[in-house]
Amino acid sequence: MSAFKDEDPRIHGIKTKIRVVPNFPKPGIMFQDITTLLLDPKAFKDTIDLFVERYKGKNISVVAGIEARGFIFGPPIALAIGAKFVPLRKPRKLPGEVIFEEYTLEYGRDRLEMHVGAVEPGEHALVVDDLIATGGTLCAAMNLLERVGAEVVECACVIELPDLQGRERLNGKPLYVLVESH
Repeated sequence: MSAFKDEDPRIHGIKTKIRVVPNFPKPGIMFQDITTLLLDPKAFKDTIDLFVERYKGKNISVVAGIEARGFIFGPPIALAIGAKFVPLRKPRKLPGEVIFEEYTLEYGRDRLEMHVGAVEPGEHALVVDDLIATGGTLCAAMNLLERVGAEVVECACVIELPDLQGRERLNGKPLYVLVESH
């Protein structure tokens, strides 16, 4: 499901505020820079509002944001829908006891960590990040939440790179995006 397919008039404004930076961070990559979106209060608010409109009243108790840019979009969504925000962090960034999920990157491995007890069995979770490319990070986030007994209701991203087929890796879990970039 995608907001751009619903032809919401706010989508065009959001899309025009995302800067594409060629060859960053390495040659051949077309980096989707959301910092320019954040500089426009209307486009940033429209982005948050579209997600809030979708998830308000859906019985979501946890918004899990993936480091780092999921931390930008997740907290305002969580506040607006009355859910708690749970940061899913890179290794050794959270104090105290954590659980983790490892995942494979194009070159090597990484992991996401979450505080033990941050999410209770039976809670309904929304996973938020700025972008889905190959889907590896979203899959790790879902696995981490499901291992502690949460039900992942949906994943939400501002941008999807459909050519990388990350959606197909989500094992049928719903994904909601605002903008596609080819």
